[in-house]
Amino acid sequence: MATTYHHLSDYDAATVPSAQGMRFGIVVADWNDRFTYSMADAAVETLKAHGAADEDIVVKHVPGSFELIFGAACMAGEAQVDAVIAIGCVIRGDTPHFDYICQGTTQGLAELNLKATIPVVYGLLTCNTLEQAEARTGGILGNKGTECAVAAIKMIDFKRH
Repeated sequence: MATTYHHLSDYDAATVPSAQGMRFGIVVADWNDRFTYSMADAAVETLKAHGAADEDIVVKHVPGSFELIFGAACMAGEAQVDAVIAIGCVIRGDTPHFDYICQGTTQGLAELNLKATIPVVYGLLTCNTLEQAEARTGGILGNKGTECAVAAIKMIDFKRH
């Protein structure tokens, strides 16, 4: 979680296992693509920086954040990857739509994480403003994609050991 006390892209690289030989699925919501594509790019860059090969990173797109649930379930069910990273961004508007999408997506990804045989990493930004989204996708608070990639590597290592 990004706060004034924690930068999303700050981590001790020495505590991250090698990603060599690990396979990653990244499901990216196209809605709010200005933010989600930045997170996906940061995730891919971080995975590669820790040894993941290009051919071991599969990126697929879904229309919006709610569809991340199905996309992640498909990737997890194919068992061709060792972890799935779900990347989306919902920004509060004038209707309760924000609440329904955030709650439904969170619940769906949490259930999938419990039922899947591989880790499903939660990369859904739930922001009140555009400025909050900007700060968390390469702005003053770093990039949530980096944080998700590190979490995926660590969770694969956790499962293996």
